[in-house]
This record gives sequence, C-alpha cells and structure tokens, in this order.
Amino acid sequence: MAEPVQSRPWRFWALFAAFAVASLFLRLLPLGSAEAGLPGPDLLLCLVLAWVLRRPDYMPALLIVAVFLLEDLLTLRPPGLWALIVLLGAEFLRGRQPLMRELPFPLEWTVVATVMGAMWLAERLVLGLLVVPMPALGPSLAQLVLTLLAYPLVVLVSHYALRVRKPATGEVDALGRPL
Repeated sequence: MAEPVQSRPWRFWALFAAFAVASLFLRLLPLGSAEAGLPGPDLLLCLVLAWVLRRPDYMPALLIVAVFLLEDLLTLRPPGLWALIVLLGAEFLRGRQPLMRELPFPLEWTVVATVMGAMWLAERLVLGLLVVPMPALGPSLAQLVLTLLAYPLVVLVSHYALRVRKPATGEVDALGRPL
C-alpha cells in the first residue's frame, strides 16, 4: 500500500506567507502612536530562524528574501538591507542545522540570540557607515531583547501547534533524501 507523502513543504511556505501578510497588515494599521510604548518583537524573524533550524526545507531562501524585501518596502526601511541580513543569518544557521539538531534548547537559544545580536549590529553598522537615518538606540535594543524573549514562545507554538519539529538523526523525506 502506498504511504502518503510526509513532507509537503509548499503548505508551510503558504503558511509562512500568510503569517507574513498578517504580521505586515497588523504592523501597518494605525493603532496608535509608535512612541507610546515598547516596540513589539519581530515574530517573523523568530519564525524564520526557528523553522530554519527545525525544517530547512520549509524556509527557502527566495521566500525569506521576498517576505523581508516586501517588509522593507512597506515599512520604509532601506530596501533590501534587512532582507539581506536576515538571509545571511538564516543561511548561517541552516549550515549549522545538522550540528544543532542534538543541542538542548538553552544552547540553541544562545546560538540564535548571538546570531540575532550580530544581525542587529550589522544593520546598525551599515546604516551608520552609509549615514542613513536609523532608529534610536533604546527602542531598537528593546525590540531586539523582546525578539529574543519571544523566540522560545515561537518555538513552542511551532512545535506543538504547527508540528514543525527537528528531524531525528537518520530521518529521510518522501524521496529518500536525508533531512
């Protein structure tokens, strides 16, 4: 009897695109003054990094670039800068995914926090070198900290609600390729 195909990455591509559209829609709604409180965490960044470490086939590079380039354009950031930085961070983690498969979550969180910090610093350095106006240091740093704190929640939701889990050692996809 034929087994159903277990890995259907296009479903997760569509799910990520839906999350991205909803996130951008909520971010662009005029719900009040942005200076009134703390900036929210970057949940899309958390989702990309969590999924790249769990199922790299669910996060193709082209999808990452397209979503974050659209976000750059809609939020009036320098076009392509954050998209490139997110792509570099995601690909860095994608290359280390087999090594991080067996790490306990606190160590994974530490590695992801280091990568997020490097991404934040790289963006600020490029914007500073090009003398482009950048967000104030306080709110930008607060958003980084809130994003780091949101990462475990995104991983929990991905694991239990969306069933995006790390592949077991030796697990193969429907075509027999190692995951």
